[in-house]
Amino acid sequence: MKSIFLPSTDNPVLDWLEFFAFLVLLGLVIAGLIVWMKVIHGSKTKRKRKRRRHHRHTNPTLAEAGGLPPVRDPNEPPPGP
Repeated sequence: MKSIFLPSTDNPVLDWLEFFAFLVLLGLVIAGLIVWMKVIHGSKTKRKRKRRRHHRHTNPTLAEAGGLPPVRDPNEPPPGP
């Protein structure tokens, strides 16, 4: 019984051409997805990044915090709990 939708070919050259055309089409789809991810989708990600404010310091330097504590007397014992 013959198929209505798919013509059968007995020529192996046509079978290879159909297979090659399928591979080319598949490659174009994959290349299109890669271009979409890098160009279109990648540019949206860059805009969403938050920039850190430069005037905020998480750990201030000693000069910003008021410098070193005063020099302790060597005869005085260290402070304890």
